[in-house]
Amino acid sequence: MKPAVPKTKLRQAVGASSLLRRSFLGALAISSVALLSSWIAAPGANAVVSNEYKLKLPFGLEESAMVIPPDNPMTIQKVELGRVLFFDRRLSNDNTIACASCHLAQKGFTDGQPVSTGIKGQKGGRSAPASFNRVFSSAQFWDGRAATLEDQSIGPFTNPIEHGFVNYDVMIAKMKKIPGYNALFLQAFGADITIGNVGKAIASFQRTVLSGNSPADKFDQGGETGAISQAAQRGLLLFRDKARCTKCHSGFNFTDEKFHNLGIGWDDNKVDLGRYMVTKNAEELGAFKTPTLREISRTAPYMHDGRFKNLEEVVNFYNQGGVKNPHQDPLILPLELTNDEKRDLVEFLRTLNGEGWQQAIAPKSFPQ
Repeated sequence: MKPAVPKTKLRQAVGASSLLRRSFLGALAISSVALLSSWIAAPGANAVVSNEYKLKLPFGLEESAMVIPPDNPMTIQKVELGRVLFFDRRLSNDNTIACASCHLAQKGFTDGQPVSTGIKGQKGGRSAPASFNRVFSSAQFWDGRAATLEDQSIGPFTNPIEHGFVNYDVMIAKMKKIPGYNALFLQAFGADITIGNVGKAIASFQRTVLSGNSPADKFDQGGETGAISQAAQRGLLLFRDKARCTKCHSGFNFTDEKFHNLGIGWDDNKVDLGRYMVTKNAEELGAFKTPTLREISRTAPYMHDGRFKNLEEVVNFYNQGGVKNPHQDPLILPLELTNDEKRDLVEFLRTLNGEGWQQAIAPKSFPQ
């Protein structure tokens, strides 16, 4: 007989009913689109306007952990400009790729491919990281090469495979030929278009893409004992104990924000040096950043090279202890999970899909 799972204690009250939360998210999405449409239509009407954007976190997320630089406070104008930039394919050398091309809402803000596709159908070397809950992170990308979300937001533009601009000057010159963008940057920043302000606007928008209030949050923090199945409850116990998941996937966002070598690629001669290429620290050879597990059932395929098609394959990989190599993280050990335990663990992982990202929709029009 499988052990019964004890009820969790109520740690904090849930602020609003599910119906009210859905109504709020729907109203927020509609109002954002309406505001953006009117703003694009008459961008010069309120030049140099700065209205504070008050980020509302879904249940289960922690406000004290947010990373918002002092030199880039969130405003409605920057968030909405960032939304336009995020979805505009003209911000690629051949007008075919937008940030949203590799970060699709329906796929957990990934693209569902093992590695991403850029201009001219070129394939990159890594999978697209999920771009929600970035407000809780400093170092960005799989290898942490961008120190801030602002840096990450502009990195792909000069990647020859991704957006394909030779340099930022070429990109900015292209943008300045679009009168609507000149007016929108003046309104959001009181300044001309610069690559720094492009990064600030996109980062501001990305910080609004959130995931919380999942069934797991409702069960574990909200005391809703029926929020997840008995199998998922058993999986949660395994997650915290025998399966050792919290050694890396810890905290409310299910990540330690650190870098680990699991052994990916060491068994088939496809080793990506990862974090080592940034730090040149031999101890970080083959190490990659721990991703959040929120929305994990929607972000397949998995790992930095997208080699695992489903969560079952991921759990099997960890169960065998990864792949041994001279630089493997000592935290990665064989787990000896039974087949039933592996199924329960996957069942728990499927309860981590939540809300807060639904308002991150494309604008109805773009600057002309």
